[in-house]
Amino acid sequence: MSPVRRCSRTACGRPAVATLTYVYADSTAVLGPLATYAEPHCYDLCAEHSERLTAPRGWEVVRLLDASAPARPSGDDLEALANAVREAARPQERAGRAGGGARAADPMEVARRGHLRVLRSPDN
Repeated sequence: MSPVRRCSRTACGRPAVATLTYVYADSTAVLGPLATYAEPHCYDLCAEHSERLTAPRGWEVVRLLDASAPARPSGDDLEALANAVREAARPQERAGRAGGGARAADPMEVARRGHLRVLRSPDN
């Protein structure tokens, strides 16, 4: 018997990379990383079959990410990064600021250029 687990699909001899489990009570098929050991109620699938997996009509497929796999950035990540850059580029409005009194509002600030500040050393 081979120590490498094989895909459970008929006539497929490729090595298994994922485990499929059905949760009948919730009408859900859960596809996750390869289980530590083979169980009779789970199905081991190769990479090709795990990518092409579909569930019966009315069922939901839940794909669990492998923690060791590198996370791929999503559109939400890119949008959050763009919003953070826009926020950092916005001029800061200080409460109680009158005219050029930015230095008076922060006694440690010596100079300012855009969003960068030069601060006085606490020893001086």
